[in-house]
Amino acid sequence: MKYKFLTSFLTLLSLGTLTAQEQELEKQETNTFIKGNALLIPIGVVNVGIEHQLSKKYTLQGDILISPWKSFAGHPLQYYSASVEGRYYFDEAFKHWYLGANLSFAVFNVQKWNYWKSGYYENEATKELFEYSNIYQKGFSILVGVTAGYQFKLSENWNMDIYATIGSSQGFYKGYDRTTGKRYDTDGKSTGWNKSGEILPYRGGIMISYKFK
Repeated sequence: MKYKFLTSFLTLLSLGTLTAQEQELEKQETNTFIKGNALLIPIGVVNVGIEHQLSKKYTLQGDILISPWKSFAGHPLQYYSASVEGRYYFDEAFKHWYLGANLSFAVFNVQKWNYWKSGYYENEATKELFEYSNIYQKGFSILVGVTAGYQFKLSENWNMDIYATIGSSQGFYKGYDRTTGKRYDTDGKSTGWNKSGEILPYRGGIMISYKFK
């Protein structure tokens, strides 16, 4: 049910975007903003994007996120993602409240937050013990979600965009031990991918935007 809702929302927004473009018969100025996430800069994570106006109330945004940390507070935090998002503004493009449909793809080499603790993980099949601080996950994920945000003008060419996205994450990964290189998450024979699906917030921040067109 949750996947049907997200897929339906994305389809409706896309159809709405096409309809709006077809009905936009009169010529009008369209704007484009480049933007960067001010909330992530202090921790050395880069999140930049471009948002382009399609019609009076619709925009299309593309952005990338780069977290290059092989070690962050002692934990691997390498995360790279690309995202495309259609947005509908209730007032007009780049002004006030909006909803968006987001599709993202990510690759990662991280340690799950719930493993940031002392103690040992026991492999149920092999009964081997692995120290939590040494295990990490490497793989990729596909994410589909809904964005809600609010954008407003700071000056003639500058905007602030505050937003958050929640949705479905379908992950495919393999778990390793940093000291030995062994898989900690198999029965000792299988070498395939682990799969996980969950609903979670996966994007958000404060974008500072500059209008260059």
